[in-house]
Amino acid sequence: MPSRSQKIRLGVFIVISSFALLVLLFIVGSKQFFQDRDIYYISYRDVSVSGLEIGSPVKYLGINIGTIKSIDFDPKDVYNVIITVAVKPGTPIKKDAQANIEAIGITGLKMIEIRGGSNEAELCQTGQFIKAGGSLTEDITGKAEVIANKIERVVNNLIEFTAPEKLEKIIKLAESSTHAMDNINALVAENRQNLYEGLGSAKIVMARMDTISYSLQVATAKIERLTQSDTLDQIVSNVYEVSEKLTKTDLVSTIARLGEVVERTNKLLISLDRDMERGSRDFLASLQKLKSALDYLNEASRLVNEDPSVLIRGAEVDEIPDDDLD
Repeated sequence: MPSRSQKIRLGVFIVISSFALLVLLFIVGSKQFFQDRDIYYISYRDVSVSGLEIGSPVKYLGINIGTIKSIDFDPKDVYNVIITVAVKPGTPIKKDAQANIEAIGITGLKMIEIRGGSNEAELCQTGQFIKAGGSLTEDITGKAEVIANKIERVVNNLIEFTAPEKLEKIIKLAESSTHAMDNINALVAENRQNLYEGLGSAKIVMARMDTISYSLQVATAKIERLTQSDTLDQIVSNVYEVSEKLTKTDLVSTIARLGEVVERTNKLLISLDRDMERGSRDFLASLQKLKSALDYLNEASRLVNEDPSVLIRGAEVDEIPDDDLD
């Protein structure tokens, strides 16, 4: 059996160990419970908060920033649930951020995930409400309702589509379509050669269209080069200068001068006409004289041909009686 002194030593050891454990727990708990925290509130209206517990984590973009301090009903509105969260001081929660209820794995427990927030928005002050976001359960329920509504519409359409009167119409439509397709196939088989020829003509037309398109492109390029060249600018500038000069000149005096020039031109033309007429008469007289000289030469050549001695002895001149003289 242990002695009395051993029991006393054991008792003292247990007391000291218990005291040290309490001190350690106090130090650790003081960091957890006596640390300064920023308090915010979140109001969920008509949203199930099942799975949220006091002490559940509060995260901001996946970082653990605090815990849920309390979950209470709004005494003024029983559809509102007020959740008080305690987060680390200095956490930059923006006014446009949202607090969503997210699941923690597959345990059924949930947490609050704060997301969103822009750099331009103001910071939420301690004691203010953080904008409430959605809930995973609510999202799933809403999507399930949407899917159910769509399935219901599809089923109703199928029921209406498979009604006997509509099935009969569909069968008639299918038979008509089959008959029409048979007629089309027969028509194509009868006119296959014409179709081939038409396709060949269409190819030729398309080739011509390509040629015309190329010609248009070339003409467009030439017109573009012409419009971008300096020649058009010079023509426009010359026309502009002529128009400027015309606007600056006296049109009345210019027209009078043009009239004088026309009158002088008419006089000159009349004088040239007279000179031409006089010259033509002189030219005709000269032609007559030339004709007489040619006649004489012809007569002389004829005499020489008949009697070459005439060139030596000369031509005999017939004496003309005085009685024959006038």
